[in-house]
Amino acid sequence: MKLKSLLISGSLGLAVLVAGSCGPKNVSSTPPPKSAPAAAGQPAAAPQGTAQTARTAAPAAATSAAAQPSAPATAVAAAPAAGGAAAEGAAGGAAPAAGGNAGARGGARPAAPPPPPAVMPAPVTPIISATAPNPDPRVGLKAGRWDAAQAAWNMRMVSTTPPSPSSAGATHSDLAFSGKYAIQGNYNGFEIWDISNPAKPALVNALECPASQNDVSVYKNLIFMSSEATNSRVDCKFGGIPEPVSEDRVRGIRIFDIADPKKPKLVTSVQTCRGSHTHTVVTQPGDNDNVYIYVSGTSSVRDAKELPGCQDGGIDDPNTARFRLEVIKVPLAKPGTAGIVSSPRIFQGLPVAPRNEERAAIDAASRGNRGGGQGGNAPAAGQRGGQGGAAPAAGGQRGPAGPPTGPNQCHDITVYPQLGLAGGACAGLGLLLDIKDAVNPARIDMAADANMSFWHSATFNNDGTKVLFSDEWGGGGQPRCRATDKPEWGADALFTIENRKLVFQSYYKLPAAQTSEENCVAHNGSLIPIPGRDVMVQAFYQGGLTVFDWTDIKHPKEIAFFDRGPLDATRMASAGSWSAYWYNGVIVSSEIARGLDIYELVPSGLITQNELDAAKTVKMDYWNVQDQQKFVWPASFALAKAYLDQLQRSNGLAAARIQSTRDALAAAERANGQQRRTALTQLATQLNGDVAGSSDQAKLKLLVAAVTDLSNAR
Repeated sequence: MKLKSLLISGSLGLAVLVAGSCGPKNVSSTPPPKSAPAAAGQPAAAPQGTAQTARTAAPAAATSAAAQPSAPATAVAAAPAAGGAAAEGAAGGAAPAAGGNAGARGGARPAAPPPPPAVMPAPVTPIISATAPNPDPRVGLKAGRWDAAQAAWNMRMVSTTPPSPSSAGATHSDLAFSGKYAIQGNYNGFEIWDISNPAKPALVNALECPASQNDVSVYKNLIFMSSEATNSRVDCKFGGIPEPVSEDRVRGIRIFDIADPKKPKLVTSVQTCRGSHTHTVVTQPGDNDNVYIYVSGTSSVRDAKELPGCQDGGIDDPNTARFRLEVIKVPLAKPGTAGIVSSPRIFQGLPVAPRNEERAAIDAASRGNRGGGQGGNAPAAGQRGGQGGAAPAAGGQRGPAGPPTGPNQCHDITVYPQLGLAGGACAGLGLLLDIKDAVNPARIDMAADANMSFWHSATFNNDGTKVLFSDEWGGGGQPRCRATDKPEWGADALFTIENRKLVFQSYYKLPAAQTSEENCVAHNGSLIPIPGRDVMVQAFYQGGLTVFDWTDIKHPKEIAFFDRGPLDATRMASAGSWSAYWYNGVIVSSEIARGLDIYELVPSGLITQNELDAAKTVKMDYWNVQDQQKFVWPASFALAKAYLDQLQRSNGLAAARIQSTRDALAAAERANGQQRRTALTQLATQLNGDVAGSSDQAKLKLLVAAVTDLSNAR
């Protein structure tokens, strides 16, 4: 949803954030202890201010559990959302999440679900083929928490690690990566895993700081974590905050120092008027002293008594905190001084999102005709009926009064600093932004589509000529991959970027029907650095992982998958992959209920060993998927062979020429020094002479460049 925090709509406006299937909903009846007086806060309405420091001493503000071995026999597994889809059982028709409990939603530690077995079941052996399995093995898989049946095609599970006791019963959310570490957010805090051995991840630290969604990003020694739920306390303790206005509440961005990953320290918290549902770390080319954070806060506007300067209002109100982003500047040398530096109004002049009557009828039926999103589309994330705190979905949004408007916030923003572009997935619309000046993003273009219920996230291809927007129809807590659900609903919308305009091309959706007991819809994914192709892995919650090729953007095609059976065969219980990201040779998935999964692709007729070897040469020091980095492949024989495999696949060279080139590359690889350089130079010259007659000139030019780079390598 990133599973969304729920807003209760009141009259024409949106009221106080509670929580959807992504977080605590009720509050404790016992007030928490008071902390020391707060440092002066910086509301969103005061763009030039500084951060609000957490009101307790930073090093003591969060609780860290000692590092433990991964998947011990006594480890306690995570249940679905703390409150899970249960919170939205009322909102969108989902049954309560297995393990969800009112105490957790009120700020208490969630109840632990049944522990995993001493030895986890062996993963399924994948089907390996160039054609999709028929019948599809994903259909009809047996349910179970730890023993659910599995289906895999052209990829295999390397490991599955149950959650630590610290996060047992909590929803596991987004991922970030730094060096050998995977940082996994959860509604109890975050966990740091050492994944240097992907077959056996090791828990380094489990830090407790309950909130939702606790989405995480990382830059050097800093972790940034989103907080939007009203139970989020400055002292990072359980217990919630019962008062509607409290100086003990944190809603915004928490900043931690992980110079010592075993002992994270809370540095500061930057308070914002609408909290932070998600956020994006933004680097500014040429600025090595600071990073910036785009805050996507989707709750109602906080009372000025809680955070001075916060003010609600309509789109024409210059002081409203509703229709704007917040940009936080983080000085790397003094992160404790981080603060809001601008509040761009990128939503002015946008139209009301289009309405889809057919889908609206399905949504109304799933809610038991109890009403839904503004305009009757998929329940507005941000209204009862949607999974949580994003702004209302397609069909129009409202401020505290007045007619429906276009979006007033984005759910997620993916930036591509090297190209100066960003894709804003903004509830009812998709936006293309210019971010060459990171502090002052500007809207370039927008797209509307009646088939898109809730624009959730964005992914650019590597050269920035295409962008994909996902649609989280139903908010992530609903079954939206049933055989009766249209393939263009809850899918990805694929666009080319032509003259800085978004041009629609096609849709892609997980092609296997799921049951009514599985929350399933398009969610978070990333590119896979296979050279010369646009290949992506994407999470579909309990629909599992899908890997697809969208190089031919009008005809995207699935090329690998992994899936489990439902968590519960008798009712809708929230589980599945929240995020699935490629990182330095493996695919890492945050499983809402089952912990941390790691996968790898295997060679097949659709992906060759050379292509996988070339992909593994791309190494990143850190990786936030929403801060997209350009893949650059170092000179290698694997890269040249990968392009040659692709030329064979496309018939871009004659078979005899393909074979002679393979032989020449093999001979050059056995040689060394000047003999190798001479052989490669001659081969590059010969291949360059073939370009004019090739049916795939662009790919052959890539091969020529790869061979030339090899000849120049020292």
